[in-house]
This record gives sequence, C-alpha cells and structure tokens, in this order.
Amino acid sequence: MLDHVGFQCSDLAASAAFYDATLAPLGVTRLADFKVAMGYGGGDHADFWISEFSEGDGFRELHIAFAASSRAQVDAFFAAAVTSGAEVLHEPRVHEEYHENYYGAFVRDPDGNNVEAVSHRPE
Repeated sequence: MLDHVGFQCSDLAASAAFYDATLAPLGVTRLADFKVAMGYGGGDHADFWISEFSEGDGFRELHIAFAASSRAQVDAFFAAAVTSGAEVLHEPRVHEEYHENYYGAFVRDPDGNNVEAVSHRPE
C-alpha cells in the first residue's frame, strides 16, 4: 500500500550505520546513496529512506515496522539493533494484544524513532 517512507536524521552517518546493521537480517540493504539521502529495500526498489535533517522544528517520534519472514529474523534484527547501541523498547515476543501470531521486537534508532521488526507467521 505504501510506496516509500522517509525519516530525517540528526546524524545521517550514525543512522546509516544503524540501519545497515539492523535491516541486514531482514534481507534489506542500502540500494541508493545520494550523500544527503539513502534508500533501503529488499529487492530493486528503495521503499525506506533516511535523509539529513533539513526542515521542521523539534522532534516527533515516528514508528515503522519492517516485515520479517520468520521469528528468527525478528530475533536477528533485535540482536543487531542491541549490538548497534539501540535502546530496547520491547524484546522479541508474541504480542497477543495485536493477534495470536504477532511476534515483534521494538527499539529506538539513533534519532529516537520507534523501529520494529514483526513476523505474523505462527511458529
């Protein structure tokens, strides 16, 4: 349903290092690097973008959930995020409040955004 999502980052290099590490277990890589903006995707289309902070005032927390094909991918995302220094919001677990197979992990990226990996598969 979405074509792409983008975050402005206070430190683009730190955010790029974070997303390079944490998205790799999900099969997502950096596909474009325009120095002021970088695009990530799991195929040939960049649908998640980060860019330099260039407009707006203050901070508004954003949330994005990346699809994982398995619970093991959620666990690997979480491990990579923690290794990258992310603040843990919710360790990987089933969140039955969403549905019986909602397995997710939530962390904060270097700019304080709520970033999640989620698998909807029963395992």
